[in-house]
Amino acid sequence: MRVQAEGQPLTETIGRQGELSSSGSTPARMLAIGLVLVSLLGACATSDRSHREYLSQIAPLQYAGQTVELSDVDFLAPTPELLELDDEMRSFVETYTGHLNHDRMRMVQLHQAIKSDAILNIQYMPGAEGGAADVFHRGTANCLSYANLFVALAREANLKADYQWVKVRPQWTRVGERIAVRLHVNVVVRLRSTVEYVVDIEPLTAAERTKTNRISDIDAFALHHNNVAMEALARSELDQAWAHSVRALRLNPKMSLLWVNLGAIYRLAGQHEEAERSYFHALQLNSADRSAMNNLVVLYDLEGREEESKYWNDKVAYYRMRNPYYHAWLGDKAGEADDWPQALMHYTDALRLEPEGTQLQYEMGVIHYQLGNLEDAARYMSMAIASATLRADVESYKTQLDVIRKEQLADLN
Repeated sequence: MRVQAEGQPLTETIGRQGELSSSGSTPARMLAIGLVLVSLLGACATSDRSHREYLSQIAPLQYAGQTVELSDVDFLAPTPELLELDDEMRSFVETYTGHLNHDRMRMVQLHQAIKSDAILNIQYMPGAEGGAADVFHRGTANCLSYANLFVALAREANLKADYQWVKVRPQWTRVGERIAVRLHVNVVVRLRSTVEYVVDIEPLTAAERTKTNRISDIDAFALHHNNVAMEALARSELDQAWAHSVRALRLNPKMSLLWVNLGAIYRLAGQHEEAERSYFHALQLNSADRSAMNNLVVLYDLEGREEESKYWNDKVAYYRMRNPYYHAWLGDKAGEADDWPQALMHYTDALRLEPEGTQLQYEMGVIHYQLGNLEDAARYMSMAIASATLRADVESYKTQLDVIRKEQLADLN
């Protein structure tokens, strides 16, 4: 049993083969975040001057007998032209969309040409980073590099395409001590003032999505460097990881997750003071960043600083209990064990914290159905239908509601 909160108004999602749907048949593919535990809540205000000062004061990386300076970043981590098109790509757009006057037809035709086995046939691959041209000629992409490709081609086709950050429901460990938040990027195409379409190489299900927000091209470029940094970190190439993390921060120093990731690199390099400083700057940007808190716990445990570790562990627990998806996760575990009264208790807590959560409402309807409370099940299912934003979600919820209504009629007879 998975859950979702309300998202921004979107009417439809283009699925893997170009069909209009809200989910694909394969598991959702996430923007790589490496070893770091990321949370994205509200950020507090920090001046541009403060950001510049912090960037200028980033300590050199010292690892394996070498020192990597800020002056090395331009050489080690240049930003590629992620949206640049070549003549072959422009010809591709003209061939498949040039004869179409209707925006929606151009969008659908472009996506079908990109995904078609007989044409471009772009396939998902987790580590397939790169810009639009890399994906076009290589034939593989992850969610972010696919977004680079589609944004570039769509804009060439005179479509209004932007990056969208999709926040995905977090998952905790069994004991609830650690949280892993997956990140996902797709593309939003605005056709008219009130009509938007989402294009995604691996669409998320309603149960996986939480909220969405558009991000700028620069933000997407920063996430590209973050991805490259985390892949380098996984290979223990700390010089590359550090350089790309710094490059990402130069593009967007306001993303707390980027400071957390930089801190993780420092920690693995043994530069604990610099790691601590990065984590605290992340918290300055976002005082509720559970990732920064978790990483401070790890750091203080390594250093035997028990009192400070306990303080941040308590802070993590405090924010965890205020997170509706933690309670929903507990409800899911109860549902997996067929303990529906316990699931009801946890989802009641989740909806108390986020009463407008569409998928939370839907799952509450499922729980009441399992408990035999058909009237309550129908009520929550109707609430989910009223608040859902994707057409496929609405149809799915209506199907479930029809099942409930039929059982209600059968009971009356």
